[in-house]
Amino acid sequence: MAPMELLPPDLQRPDYGAATLADVLPGVAAALGVPLDRGDLPPDPLGLTTALAGARRVAVLLIDGLGADLVRRHAELAPTLAGLAAPAGDLSAPCPSTTPVSLTTLGTGLPPGSHGILGFVTDVPGEDRTLDHTKWRDDPDPGSWAPQPTVFARAAAAGVPTTVVAPYAYTGSGLSRAAYGGATYTGTVGAGDLAALVLRALHATPRALVYGYFADLDLTGHVRGVDSGSWRAQLQLVDRMVEQIVAGLPGDAALLVTADHGMLDVPPGTRLDLDAVPGLADGVRLLAGEPRARYVHAVPGAAADVLDRWRGVLGERVWVVSRDEAVASGVFGAVDPGMAARIGDVVALARGTWALTASEREPGPSRLTAFHGSLTATELAIPLLAARGSSLT
Repeated sequence: MAPMELLPPDLQRPDYGAATLADVLPGVAAALGVPLDRGDLPPDPLGLTTALAGARRVAVLLIDGLGADLVRRHAELAPTLAGLAAPAGDLSAPCPSTTPVSLTTLGTGLPPGSHGILGFVTDVPGEDRTLDHTKWRDDPDPGSWAPQPTVFARAAAAGVPTTVVAPYAYTGSGLSRAAYGGATYTGTVGAGDLAALVLRALHATPRALVYGYFADLDLTGHVRGVDSGSWRAQLQLVDRMVEQIVAGLPGDAALLVTADHGMLDVPPGTRLDLDAVPGLADGVRLLAGEPRARYVHAVPGAAADVLDRWRGVLGERVWVVSRDEAVASGVFGAVDPGMAARIGDVVALARGTWALTASEREPGPSRLTAFHGSLTATELAIPLLAARGSSLT
């Protein structure tokens, strides 16, 4: 069976090695004279060597939650973003379309199945516990849990100074080490600080790779919804931040703006509370993932029964498959055999605007307004926007 035949028509498989978040930094590295060996994946499928021709310094700015559909829908609120070039069209987020997976996909230039960060929360095989990658520090050891080298490390080893500008709170975290290892990490305290520090790093050396990460748009969307005045106001602040960076670019520098995923509001009528449905917990050892991308780990011998039960209860609202079926579909890219157990025995990816909340086990996340994680077009489509310094235009 071909991989795409396993997916329902409203969900999409990320086309790794063609137009995904994994393809951005390898292309940037190639443009800076550091071509990377990506195994079976091409070195620069986005054509960034041509799009960034002449640039000696490149900044990549990732705005958490800035889905391509949302940018187009609110172009009048973000004139700077709307006016930037789109050298490769929309890209795809990885699977699941969630921040820890996406950041590591960007940083390593590899699909999730290769780098090992396979969900927001995943099982730690053999230890009967889960790992929340946003709270991860040293356990498990980052070098063992996510062993693939980053593009930052490989660029630095080739003589290109690399800097990451991201929130102070994630300095030295397991996720930062997995996604950004090898770069100099500079902590930020807000949007203006991020813009200033990105520009400082670009101006500091005649050759540079600089990465900036901004989280507040995603947080606002989760709490208030992407159809809220709060989210729209935050988008305007993001646009102003991008405007400041564009205005301050060195003449031989370029800026790329991208995102880690899109997101969508989930109304009360399309929320299914897993803790309130009789029988769904039967045979379940651990519930991992998040409301739109669930991993269900069964007690030994119960995987087939759990799969049948979840399919019967959830029906067409969710794509429910076994681990083997999910891996065969190609949504994670090629999966390293040593990492496959981090994926649930049962994988449940939401369709439409459905979300699988868990009010007792996950009261905080279950109260959020907007979500992401699945494979709908809105969640996967992310922008790749470009600005060039004055001597490059």
